[in-house]
Amino acid sequence: MLSLAFNPLVPWPALIGLGILALAVVVVAALSRGGVAALRALALGLLLVALADPSLVQEERDPVRSVVAVVVDRSTSQTLGDRQAMTDTVKAEVERRLGALPDTEIRLVEQEDGEGDDGTRLFGALARGLADVAPDRVAAILMITDGVVHDIPASAAELGIRAPLHALVTGRPNERDRRIALIEAPRFGIVGKDQVIRAEVSERNGTGTATITVRRDGVLVLQQPVRTGAPFNLTVRVEHGGPNVVEIETDALPGELTAANNRAVVTIEGIREKLRVLLVSGEPHPGERTWRNLLKSDANVDLVHFTILRPPEKQDGTPINELSLIAFPTRELFQQKIKDFDLIVFDRYANQSVLPSTYFDNIARYVREGGALLIAAGPEFAGPGSLARTRLASILPGSPDGRILEQPFRPQITPPGLRHPVARDLPGSEQTPPAWGEWLRTIGAETRSGTAVMAGAGSAPLLLLAREDKGRVALLLSDHAWLWARGYQEGGPYIDLLRRLAHWLMKEPALEEEALRAQVANRQIRLERQTMGADPGPITAVSPSGRETPLAVTETRPGLYTAEMRATELGLHRFRSGDLVAFASVGPANPRELADVFSDTERLRPIAEGTGGSVRRVAEEAGEPVVPRIQAVRSGTRLAGADWIGIRPSEAATIRGVRVFPLGLGFLGLAVLVGAVLLAWMVEGRRRAA
Repeated sequence: MLSLAFNPLVPWPALIGLGILALAVVVVAALSRGGVAALRALALGLLLVALADPSLVQEERDPVRSVVAVVVDRSTSQTLGDRQAMTDTVKAEVERRLGALPDTEIRLVEQEDGEGDDGTRLFGALARGLADVAPDRVAAILMITDGVVHDIPASAAELGIRAPLHALVTGRPNERDRRIALIEAPRFGIVGKDQVIRAEVSERNGTGTATITVRRDGVLVLQQPVRTGAPFNLTVRVEHGGPNVVEIETDALPGELTAANNRAVVTIEGIREKLRVLLVSGEPHPGERTWRNLLKSDANVDLVHFTILRPPEKQDGTPINELSLIAFPTRELFQQKIKDFDLIVFDRYANQSVLPSTYFDNIARYVREGGALLIAAGPEFAGPGSLARTRLASILPGSPDGRILEQPFRPQITPPGLRHPVARDLPGSEQTPPAWGEWLRTIGAETRSGTAVMAGAGSAPLLLLAREDKGRVALLLSDHAWLWARGYQEGGPYIDLLRRLAHWLMKEPALEEEALRAQVANRQIRLERQTMGADPGPITAVSPSGRETPLAVTETRPGLYTAEMRATELGLHRFRSGDLVAFASVGPANPRELADVFSDTERLRPIAEGTGGSVRRVAEEAGEPVVPRIQAVRSGTRLAGADWIGIRPSEAATIRGVRVFPLGLGFLGLAVLVGAVLLAWMVEGRRRAA
């Protein structure tokens, strides 16, 4: 390639000034001397050209291949309907046609969902994919997408590339879908109180009405019809502490895009205003303070504690009006306000006619209706005043056999206890014998129901746990837990044991014997299956799109099985193991990819037409996708037609060598300049002679 270049010997401003001065001289000479001034103009012009130092430059160039960027949208919305198959078909055909064009390089860029809730960010992926390509090498940009893009530049100028952008939109114009959106969802609630969830069912090409189903912790709560496009309220009761998982689901439309957005989950963390505990100590003893200190150390526990200092059989003649003791309010506690308590503890309590039989009936009814009862037994449990001889006997997990084993022993965790969350992994239990101090007394008993999670002297049951209808009962067959609290023989994990015991009684979800839990870290889901039985078998994972996958579990600790999976879809994943259900939300609760699932041809149109490109669907309401012809357009401004799209081949090249031929320097230039001056002098001399 040959071109003319200048390398002036003086700065350009000075050269321009000299040119203006020379022009003025030529004009004056023309006015005074006529046509002969043209020779002076020629000489001055040659002088200016010499100062500009012109030269011919010959470049040896190798043309470079044009780059066509093919951006493929692999976001979640591209998996809906038949879009994924449509995308793969269009991509393969585009690559085939571009491969047939000469001197064309395909730069393939595939983009999944953005981080967090960024949605579909194709232009950011395009910039990264072309970071090493000069802008003038880009011949075209082809985007294969459903048109729902969340980082579209405001104008074509911001794109930074002077090449046509063509969008090939997947999806079909007659798409239909229904989704449920949460408007107001509480995160916390008081146990036993109602919470209001506000939601709305929206749809396109739907019926106008939908049926919603509400489940709490997998149990059906409500099913009712609602109008689509109109907000509605749901009242849900917070049943227990910890996560209360409320699932709201709407029925699907026939042939809708996806059922992944037909379900919404609200996790309401149940908070107890105050855990009300009634502690009744039958008599003063060293372990009484252990229970009191443990319960009082928790700021969330409202403790009511009574110690019976003067049993009815104690008659010493002291007048009633001279006693400074508070009367035991039996009627108020065990009849009027018994349902206000979350846990009742009898600590070394003997039936001394303080409580009438009808009150024991109230306690048994309280347990069966969902209450909790703990009996910390001492020698009185083996005697005639035992609570097992009252109407509580029907709900107690053990009955005394009359023995009181007064011998040192280290509490042992039983085989079922190794699988129970209350006793498993107690600090010190990993050694044999356990690394904790001895107790000195066990109350003999026979197990009637429930599970013995710890054993005492002679392998006799030490801690029995049982469920009674909706409630729970625990029986601790020793009054020597306080030895651990006092550090006897270096003590033991009394805080862990007694706190877990109290929390299990009050239905702490983390201590359930049968549970399925799911935890999410990025897209990795970890599942825990707690069971008292044998291998529970695989866990069934249901993806947001409805695909079911069995997950094998591995026993990591006795009674605790785990499984892991990596989520490939955003949205709500459901897991089932028998009757247990758990949920894991991958990504945001209401992801942008599922909030607007309909393919769109208008979002990309302004920037595409601003670059001279086009936007078109590759398929209509039915039929296979059709890819337009791709052809090179080297001139003109029209880069798309009814059945074709154009690319503008690059004119960029790499320079292998440069040869420079100076025109204004050397003997030739000097000779031309001197010749012009002499010619002007001779012509003017002859004119004077004439």
